[in-house]
Amino acid sequence: MRHLSPRAAISGIGELKPVRRTEGVTTLELLMQVSALALEDAGIGPDQVDGLLVGPQVGETPQHVPAMVSEYFGLQPTMSNMVDLGGASGPGMIWRAAAAIAAGQCETVLCVLGNHRNTPAPRSPNRNPAREFDPPFGASGANTSYALLMQAHMAAFGCAAEDYAVIAAGARGNAQLNPDAIFYGQPADVDEVLASPMVASPLHLFEIVMPVAGGDAVVVTTAENAKEGPHRPVHLLGAGEKITHRVVSQAPNLTSGPLKPAMARALSQSCLGIEQIKFLSLYDCYTIMVATTIEDAGLCGPGQFANWLRDNGGMGPQANQPINTHGGQLGFGQPDLAGGMTHVVEAVRQIRGNAGERQIPDCETALVTGNGATMSEAVALVLGGAQ
Repeated sequence: MRHLSPRAAISGIGELKPVRRTEGVTTLELLMQVSALALEDAGIGPDQVDGLLVGPQVGETPQHVPAMVSEYFGLQPTMSNMVDLGGASGPGMIWRAAAAIAAGQCETVLCVLGNHRNTPAPRSPNRNPAREFDPPFGASGANTSYALLMQAHMAAFGCAAEDYAVIAAGARGNAQLNPDAIFYGQPADVDEVLASPMVASPLHLFEIVMPVAGGDAVVVTTAENAKEGPHRPVHLLGAGEKITHRVVSQAPNLTSGPLKPAMARALSQSCLGIEQIKFLSLYDCYTIMVATTIEDAGLCGPGQFANWLRDNGGMGPQANQPINTHGGQLGFGQPDLAGGMTHVVEAVRQIRGNAGERQIPDCETALVTGNGATMSEAVALVLGGAQ
C-alpha cells in the first residue's frame, strides 16, 4: 500500500460458527472466544497486542467501549478506538489498523466484532432524523429501504427478478462447500428463491440475510512481524472509504453507491485493475447490494450484472472471478456487524490457500467490500499474498 509504511499484513483470523439463537451468553464472551482464536492463529499471545478496534455498543454500553473491552480482555493497548460503519465496520477496521501501525502508535492490532442472539433480542434507543423523514412514509427498516433501491435499479435498467435471484442461488450454492454456513445442506435454486415469501417487494426472503449469533476477529500487524507467524501473511495493498448519507431518503443516487469511489481508491492504491483481482468478497446483505457492487466496480455497465455473472461462470470457486466462496452473508448468515468481517476472513483463507473444498486455484488477490446503513457507508480493501 503506497501511502502506509511499514506495510501492514493480516497474520491471524478467528471465526465462530454462526448459530440462530444463543442463551445465557454475553457479547463480551463471544468477543473473547473469537479473539483467542485469532491470536492462536497468529501464533502470538495477548501481551503482544498493543492496538484494539471494536464495534459500537458492545453489550449494553454505548460509551467507553474500547476501555471496557480492554479491561475484560486484560489488555492495555497504546491505540484503541470504536469503528461505527455498520456492515462496513470490519473492513474499515483493517485499514485503520494499518494506518495506526504506520503512524507508529502500535505494532499489532486486534480487530474484533460479534454479537449474541439471546431471547429477547436486545434493543437500544434510536433517535435520529430517520424517524422524521423515512418511517412515516413506510421506510421503517433495512428491508424496505433496500427494496426501494432494488425497485429503482429494476426500473432504470429493466432487470428481471430472476437476475437478482441468481445471486441468492449462487450464495446458497457456495454455502454447500462450507460446513460452518447456516445454510449448509440447504441449497436453493432460482425457482426456490423466487418461491420464497415476499418480504418487501421485490425482495424475497432468500434474498435477505438471516441474522445469526457469531463473531469474527482479525490480527493486523507489521509485515515484518507477520513473517514470523505460522501462516502466509496477507498484505493490505489498498483501501478506500466513502460515506454519502444515512437514510435512503437522503441518498444522492439509488442505483450506484459510495462503494464506487471507495473501490476506485483501493484499486488505485494497489496499482491493480479490477480485472486483475482473483477473488471478489463482496458485502451481500441483499442481492441488490451484490448487483450494484459488480456494476460499481466496473466489471460491467449499469444493468448488466446478470450478463456478467453468466459470462463469469457464476459465483463458485471455479468461476473466472469467484464471489463469496464462504456462502456470503446470504448463505453463511449475518452475525450482526461481524457480517462484514466474514468477507475479510474468507479472503485471508483464500489467499493463504487453506479454504479447503472451496479453495480458488492460484488466489493471490482479493477485493473485499463493506457496506453500512442504506448503501451509504462504504469501505473497500485490496488484499494480496506476500511474495
